[in-house]
Amino acid sequence: MAEFLNLPPNLPKSQNAEAGASKFCPGCGHGITLKALANAVDELGIKQKTVFGCDIGCSLLSWNYMDLDTVQTHHGRTTPVIYGFTRANPEAIGIAYMGDGGGLAIGAQHLVNASVRGEKMLIIVVNNTNYGMTGGQMSPTTMPGQKTETTPYGRDCSVTGEPAKGAEMVAAIANPCKSYVARASVSNVMKLKQTFKKALQNVENGGFSFVEVLSICPLNWRTNNFDTFKRLEQMENYFEVKEFLIPKEEENGKN
Repeated sequence: MAEFLNLPPNLPKSQNAEAGASKFCPGCGHGITLKALANAVDELGIKQKTVFGCDIGCSLLSWNYMDLDTVQTHHGRTTPVIYGFTRANPEAIGIAYMGDGGGLAIGAQHLVNASVRGEKMLIIVVNNTNYGMTGGQMSPTTMPGQKTETTPYGRDCSVTGEPAKGAEMVAAIANPCKSYVARASVSNVMKLKQTFKKALQNVENGGFSFVEVLSICPLNWRTNNFDTFKRLEQMENYFEVKEFLIPKEEENGKN
């Protein structure tokens, strides 16, 4: 038994082993998401040509999580930084990694324009329905009735509007011939990894990809293990988990 306890962790090559323990809060979904992403990069063999950009917010704690060329950006500006890089180096595969605030609030204009233009990149928006790093305030994706630091009686959609649905928005404006748009969840890690692989393959083929990941935030949700995944199940019922856009050439190949 002692021999097994001394074995090193089985980490993806694209994950930085020297970073040590995760900097994310206990139970956070970012670690699950990033490991699935690292495994996808490994399996596609694209580590050496991938550049990873992270936003401000909880996502900034991924700055040394991946063993990839990495840049940390200003809040909401990860998308233009990464597509600027890929335009300068068309052979690179760019990943812009952010939370729902960075992607659907302050960074929404960049998300819209990158989607419409079909930039050669993957945008990942991790949706945990709150602003996690700053104390758990309401975000664009906060669920109806959800209590946060700024909605102590629950989100009132008659006042704030309905939660933003990033994948549906991007699918409505992105070029269907070259775009891959999906929503996945940390409740199914294998499916999450496969979603990332399809998204990255589309980028490698010159397309634009967007993946929204339904994630968990037990610290700010103030939930135990059971209630955390019960909340995630509620999110999956509200935010549909599926592929919204597959490049038309791929669709035709299936028929």
